Amino acid sequence: MPSLLRSLPPSRCLLFLAVTLLAGCAIAKPRTDDPLEHFNRKVYAFNDTLDKAVIRPVAVGYRKVTNPPLRRSFSDFFTNIRMPITVANDLLQARPKQAVQSSGRFLVNLTLGIGGFFDPASQLGMPLEDNDFGITLARWGLPEGDYLMVPFVGPSTVRDVWKLPVDSYFFDPLSLYANNHHDNGLQYLPQALYLITLRSRGIDAESFLQSAYDPYIFIRDAYRQQRLYKIYDGNPPAEVIERMQGLDNQGFDPDQLLEQQHQWEGKHPHQAAVMHQ
Repeated sequence: MPSLLRSLPPSRCLLFLAVTLLAGCAIAKPRTDDPLEHFNRKVYAFNDTLDKAVIRPVAVGYRKVTNPPLRRSFSDFFTNIRMPITVANDLLQARPKQAVQSSGRFLVNLTLGIGGFFDPASQLGMPLEDNDFGITLARWGLPEGDYLMVPFVGPSTVRDVWKLPVDSYFFDPLSLYANNHHDNGLQYLPQALYLITLRSRGIDAESFLQSAYDPYIFIRDAYRQQRLYKIYDGNPPAEVIERMQGLDNQGFDPDQLLEQQHQWEGKHPHQAAVMHQ
């Protein structure tokens, strides 16, 4: 092990040691509070304004000039080309089986899938896993910290926000390509296309957000639940789900939440009708 650490650059050595020191920790209980809500709502409003003014129109234009099969090919390509992020974090989490499976999926799609634009791995029954450094920290027991709405990025937590610099600097082929090429800004084109592809996917789900009586809370809770299921490989313990939903809190009243939703639907009948379609 010492010889391995000596062979690593200082920054990578520190990362390796930090993760190793966390080994053996249990996954921390999920948070349900939101102490930064005042700040987060301001950032959410900023992101929402930016999205409506710039990002969404670009995504809508992308959908107009492409058809579903082409969009699916681009989506498959970006999913596959970013698979090294998952493989690296599988290794950091001491999950060699998952790392081998994800590596096999990456190679199959890279070759049989013609550079990743097709997904024969799924047809062969090879599972698709999505992993990142935020999940790595969670599985080594680091508490998630406060919920955090990040400018230009969206929902995160104090723990999950570390996936942005770590995965980008060490593992993401798109970022590594941009950082090591200088083509008058064209080196950032693959990253831009990836972000447009992501936003394009979200257009189909906008009706759910429009039907929520408080979109900020909807996004916050949906993000937390999504991350929870990823951390536990899709099977979080029942007590963890109950804690996330507030069922273990004294005084929790689900009927009150239902009444709030009904009141909102009464004031917004058109959006409520969309939700129940």
